[in-house]
Amino acid sequence: MTTLSIKDLHVSVETESGTKEILKGLTLDINSTETHAIMGPNGSGKSTLAYALAGHPRYEVTSGTVTLDGEDVLEMSVDERAKAGLFLAMQYPVEVPGVTVTNFLRTAKTAVDGESPKLRTWTKELSQAMKDLRMDPEFAARSVNDGFSGGEKKRHEILQLRMLKPKFAILDETDSGLDVDALRVVSEGVNAAKEGSDLGVLLITHYTRILQYIRPDRVHVLIDGRVAESGGAELADRLESEGYDRFLVSA
Repeated sequence: MTTLSIKDLHVSVETESGTKEILKGLTLDINSTETHAIMGPNGSGKSTLAYALAGHPRYEVTSGTVTLDGEDVLEMSVDERAKAGLFLAMQYPVEVPGVTVTNFLRTAKTAVDGESPKLRTWTKELSQAMKDLRMDPEFAARSVNDGFSGGEKKRHEILQLRMLKPKFAILDETDSGLDVDALRVVSEGVNAAKEGSDLGVLLITHYTRILQYIRPDRVHVLIDGRVAESGGAELADRLESEGYDRFLVSA
């Protein structure tokens, strides 16, 4: 079993008005095969958690620890974190003009694994993954996210997840901007990535609609940079009916 362990994590960012602490002592353990949902209102620190785990330079970890099977994640560079098995699906995927989806994915896979995938097997697997995600085969020859719609960008993020096969996937509001059909397809892609693997998922979302397709083992409510409450999938149902008011009153 692989464990991603976050202990008393404090993270700050620079703003126009100075340094601001966003995460204020967040503690969370996620085991392989588990799906944990992080929910909370705007400004609670959800995306800060995602980018801090991925190693974004804007987010400064001031104290606390993050370990992956005992290895210090915070001492790793961004590429070392990817090689160790961390994957981030961004809320706003960037465009990379001039680099095709095919070349991007194969280069990333080679970098993560330390060796090139066998071409015949790779091509077959990529074709099947794109078919599952309802992606036109022509997308393989297009530049990464260049001219893609919001839904197409999110499908490409999940395509990366399928092909790179990380230990833990951090999905930062993957449901943002998706219509019902695209949401279902993307969710099926995440579920397919979990099937037959030990993938652990940290699913960051505002809403419960994606949790109808990707059922969480645990739900954590993030308020003002801390976990205010944790529970099973039923906690998400309660948030759907009650909102976050009861947490904000006591925060």
